[in-house]
Amino acid sequence: MKNFVEELRWRGMLQDIMPGTEEQLMKEMTTAYVGIDPTADSLHIGHLCGIMMLRHLQRCGHKPIALIGGATGMIGDPSGKSAERNLLNEETLRHNVAAIRAQLERFIDFNASEPNAAELVNNYDWMKDYTFLDFARNIGKLITVNYMMAKDSVKKRFNGEFNCGMSFTEFTYQLLQGYDFVYLNSHKNCKLQMGGSDQWGNITTGTELIKKITGNEAYALTCPLVTKADGTKFGKTESGNIWLDRHYTSPYKFYQFWMNVGDEDAKRYIKIFTTLEKDEIDALIAEHDQAPHLRTLQKRLAKEVTTMVHSEEDYNAAVEASNILFGNATRDALLKLDEETLLQVFEGVPQFEISRDQLTNGILPLDLLAEQTQIFPSKGEARKMMQANGVSLNKEKWTDTQTAVSTEVLLQDKYILIQKGKKNYFLIIAK
Repeated sequence: MKNFVEELRWRGMLQDIMPGTEEQLMKEMTTAYVGIDPTADSLHIGHLCGIMMLRHLQRCGHKPIALIGGATGMIGDPSGKSAERNLLNEETLRHNVAAIRAQLERFIDFNASEPNAAELVNNYDWMKDYTFLDFARNIGKLITVNYMMAKDSVKKRFNGEFNCGMSFTEFTYQLLQGYDFVYLNSHKNCKLQMGGSDQWGNITTGTELIKKITGNEAYALTCPLVTKADGTKFGKTESGNIWLDRHYTSPYKFYQFWMNVGDEDAKRYIKIFTTLEKDEIDALIAEHDQAPHLRTLQKRLAKEVTTMVHSEEDYNAAVEASNILFGNATRDALLKLDEETLLQVFEGVPQFEISRDQLTNGILPLDLLAEQTQIFPSKGEARKMMQANGVSLNKEKWTDTQTAVSTEVLLQDKYILIQKGKKNYFLIIAK
């Protein structure tokens, strides 16, 4: 059995750990869980650190449980939040849980024949019939308000960082999360709760409740909150979250996110978000440092994570799409792109609209390049560059100035890609 704590430690994934946790994990196969908030029907890369903890846990011979917070998701966790969340109805939560399970199956093995098979549980299942009076009497009396107020997640909301107060609903969150640990400890022999470092207060409330209710063993560990090298939040872009669902973030954009991380971030992320072994990672870092401009780390990181979250086929398609913009890709590669990926690859390049009727009748190349669009300032300049092999239409050299351009050249029946020189692209849209 591999030492799970040591695995987290060298990967930079260990922040807080309760005394005795490492000894417990080395003694026997241990069941551990991570809670996941089901506020959307897809996980995003902000969830990946917790999911990778479950993945590493199972690879080290232990049993992972993914707890979907169907009940607590109806309330919202105040940790690190400056405002209360929108509360979800049961139908939306059920849908979100099903979608999240499908994503988790790419990371952890739910094969029931294995002793350390992963399980998915939903705390709504044991909370939905628990009355308020029973909860107040059986759980609420065990933890003092002073104890709850001392937690960082609560203190920040009342003074200092956020200073905006907290409803009774959110105040009870740590008790509800604590009870989840009690329930899993009693019904699943779950001895360890894991999460981000902002969850330490909620997690230790759970160990305190277990100690008072059953006296059973219970342990806790957290991973650091992942940030960028400059200290800003990881996983956010100008367009929002990077989602694991391809309908929210395409495999191409997902791949590009990892390709574009900085060198120092890549050194940390390849340890956290892959299952590559230490020797291989050390070798990759050394190779990268010899020639950083080759982006060895970013390429391997993007490959590992894109393949794990999507598929090898999606990874290969993303690489091919990237080569269209940055490499010497062919017309065939361009034709393979779906419309969404085509627009993402050429996001930000100058665009021109022309009438589709004009293409039906045919437009002479020089008219298209210098009059219908402003790709060239004059027909003379367009002619000169075409004759010098400096213009491509849909990734093919374009030297014929006499043959009219028609709808036959359209990509996705709508687009024409013009390349001027090596790096200047223009997208013509026929409407």
